[in-house]
Amino acid sequence: MTKSVAGVNGVPRRIGLVEDHESVAIGLAAMLGPHPDLALVATAGTVAGLLEDPECRLGEQWSLDLAVLDLRLADDSTPEDNVRTLRENGVEVLVFTGADNSYLVRSAARAGVLGVLRKSEDVAAVVAAVRRAASGEQVVTTDWAAAIDGDPQLSSVGLSPRQEEVLTLYAAGEKASRVARLTGLSEQTVNDYLGRIRQKYADAGRPAPTKTDLYKRAVEDGWLPVPERRR
Repeated sequence: MTKSVAGVNGVPRRIGLVEDHESVAIGLAAMLGPHPDLALVATAGTVAGLLEDPECRLGEQWSLDLAVLDLRLADDSTPEDNVRTLRENGVEVLVFTGADNSYLVRSAARAGVLGVLRKSEDVAAVVAAVRRAASGEQVVTTDWAAAIDGDPQLSSVGLSPRQEEVLTLYAAGEKASRVARLTGLSEQTVNDYLGRIRQKYADAGRPAPTKTDLYKRAVEDGWLPVPERRR
């Protein structure tokens, strides 16, 4: 399906949906339809199917701002593999699920989703969550927070007290220059610390290549509080 309406700066955010229930696809299209800044450009029953859809490309480049992903798909793929595949192709993911399965939610959270949204949410909440995620922002829900707070498989990375301080400030939203001023370090030293922190997380099997990923790791390890749900 395609849509050509003016959105933010005249260009709508492009959304892909991975969902094998036609009624859900129709419902999400109906919810996003009245909003010119959001365009549901493709729907597929599998991640592979979405990747192959020509609507998801502009020339040789992938052109989705967000993939909305169901946790349970008929191809028996795992949420973790699906999220990683999408992110490896440069597309962030919002989970959209009706399943009350903490294991599946934790699996997706470990792979780096922007949030976990229940299909039972009202229309306004769904639209707001998709809009935030399509802009690259975290979508904080109780499901996502509970998943990262209760995951027994998180491996310790052994940060030093100084690294913890830098991570906490940076992951909370401060720029590296501001972290430098608050800690009395040079900006180059702060960036060096951030590089080492990322390497430690990567070595522990918990990669954090982006600032959003570092935020998640800081929450997982208790350096930042588990966020309250946004409505």
